[in-house]
Amino acid sequence: MARRKISLVGAGQIGGTMALALAQKQLGDVVLVDVVEGIPQGKALDIMEGRLSIGTSTVLTGTNDYSDLAGSDVVIVTAGVPRKPGMTRDDLLNINFGIIEKVGQAISASAPNAFVIVVTNPLDAMVYAMQKISGLPAERVVGMAGVLDSSRLACFVAMELGVAADDVQAVVMGGHGPSMVSLYDFVSVSGIPLPQLMNRETFDALSKRTAMAGDEIVGLLKTGSAFYSPGLSAVKMAEAYLLDKKNVLTCAALLNGQYGVNGLYCGVPVIIGANGVEKIIEVKLSGEEKVAFDKSVEAVKGNAEWVDGKMKG
Repeated sequence: MARRKISLVGAGQIGGTMALALAQKQLGDVVLVDVVEGIPQGKALDIMEGRLSIGTSTVLTGTNDYSDLAGSDVVIVTAGVPRKPGMTRDDLLNINFGIIEKVGQAISASAPNAFVIVVTNPLDAMVYAMQKISGLPAERVVGMAGVLDSSRLACFVAMELGVAADDVQAVVMGGHGPSMVSLYDFVSVSGIPLPQLMNRETFDALSKRTAMAGDEIVGLLKTGSAFYSPGLSAVKMAEAYLLDKKNVLTCAALLNGQYGVNGLYCGVPVIIGANGVEKIIEVKLSGEEKVAFDKSVEAVKGNAEWVDGKMKG
């Protein structure tokens, strides 16, 4: 059986993290693609030279040529300018749209059968643009946001309660940014509903920290943004697809009527398996949560309209 091919567009910090994680998991051979000469080649060779230590036979290559995406089973797109202190995700719209446009055209030409995971910010707008430009079916173009946001919330809940992080299940929906919605009633610790373990006030503070978690890391690093947790989150999505795991993950998926939203990408729980997004799960939101979700959708809608205008222009 031929080995699977996973292409990473963008060989920066997230790209390097994903390349190492994919090699450790042996999910397939890895191609790092970047416009900067030497960076993808150097990172690929560096991990190749460490394969004996992690016991893997994954083959990694680096390239500056988008045509090397040919035959990819999965393409994960992180290419774009990272946020700097004081810069919002929306400041990135203009620069990163131009990059997504080039990458989307390359995927359409060289890897039309791939499952595409977009990580580039502002996430909801960039995944929307990717699907429009590439022309790939919506179930095979998704955005990585909710997996990361839910993981961040689970982390903070675990730290607050003094429990293992992998015992915490959390759901964060909506857009990837300050308007994201953390769901109190949908968090559990080894099956125990969070409301039995933590009061609402404490949860609201953790929810706020989750919404600003990216900014917190940007503020600490000063010269870049988070890369380990986003990289690992995207790999988790790729693994669900490649191994047909049917994982229930919160991802930016195209909604067609679900949650009263039409034609927009938004963070919702979905089932990911060999066919990509196999089902969008509609959960019942409380009145307050629905209001917050609708507000988040409005923020996403503004960015999508900007993309539409840019594509017409």
